[in-house]
Amino acid sequence: GGGGGPLRVVGDRRVTPAGGARPDVSGRVEEIRVVGRTSRIASPAYVYLPPEYFQARHRGRTFPAAVVLTGYPGTAEALVDKLHYPRTALELAKAGRMRPMILVMLRPTVAPPRDTECVDVPGGPQTETFFAKDLPQAVSAHYRVAEGPRSWGVVGNSTGGYCALKLAAHHPEVYAAGAGLSPYYDAPNDPTTGDLFQGDEGLEKRASLWWYLKNAPAPDTSLLVTSSRTGETNYEDTLKFIDLVKGKRPTRISSIILESGGHNFNTWRREIPATLRWLDERLGGGRDS
Repeated sequence: GGGGGPLRVVGDRRVTPAGGARPDVSGRVEEIRVVGRTSRIASPAYVYLPPEYFQARHRGRTFPAAVVLTGYPGTAEALVDKLHYPRTALELAKAGRMRPMILVMLRPTVAPPRDTECVDVPGGPQTETFFAKDLPQAVSAHYRVAEGPRSWGVVGNSTGGYCALKLAAHHPEVYAAGAGLSPYYDAPNDPTTGDLFQGDEGLEKRASLWWYLKNAPAPDTSLLVTSSRTGETNYEDTLKFIDLVKGKRPTRISSIILESGGHNFNTWRREIPATLRWLDERLGGGRDS
C-alpha cells in the first residue's frame, strides 16, 4: 500500500481455504482498523485486494473500490465467510466478467450497539460523514485506489442496503453507484436507533429516500435495488421506488427481482454476482501507470 492515513493493518487471511498462500494468485483479505479524521469514529473492517494488486506487471496499477456493508447488527466476517464477496469477485475477474476491484467490507454499526442508520446524529455519532468522507479518504491514502469521482461504489444488504442507496444519493461526488440488496427506503425509529434526528425535521426528511428523491435535485449516480415477488416484505415498496427514480434524471435505476427469495444470506448470495458486475460496469478507474 501507499503512504499514511488513519488506517492500520492488523492481520490478513486467504480468500478461500483452497486459494493458496500466494496473494498474486488468489488475492488477500486484510483486517484493518480505521479512525475517521472528521467523525472520530473508529471501526474495524476487511479489505479484499485482488491478485493483480500484488503482481509485478501491475505494480503501478490502480483499482476501483467498493464499500460493502452488512445489515444490523451484522458482522464484517459474514461478508467474507458467508456471503463470499472476495471469492465471488475473484472468480468473476478470473472469468473476465468484471475487472479486479478492491472491496472494503464492514458493518454499518460503527457505534455499537446503536443502530445509527448511517445518519449524522445531532450531538452523536457522525456516521454518514464517516462513510462519505473518512473511510474513502483513509483507504485511498493507504491502498492504490483509482482517483476520480467515479472510482467508488457502495453495496449492502438490509440496513446496509438502505445505507448504500442513501450514501450514493447524498454523495454522488464520492459514490458513482449504490446497490441495495433487500433494502428499505426510510430510517426506522425504534429502540435500537434511539432518537436519530433530535427534533430536526430537515435532517429527518433528508434521511428518507422517498422525500429526498422527490424533493432534492436528482443526484448523478446509479442505483440498484433487489427484491423477490414472494418471500420479501419490501417488494411493493421496491416497485414504487423504481417508478419514483425512473423520472429523476440524471439518477439511473436498475433492479434484480427474483421470483422467490427472502431476507437472508441464501437470497443475497444469488444476487451478489450480478450486483458486482453491475458495479463494475458503472465505476471508472483502474489502470496501469
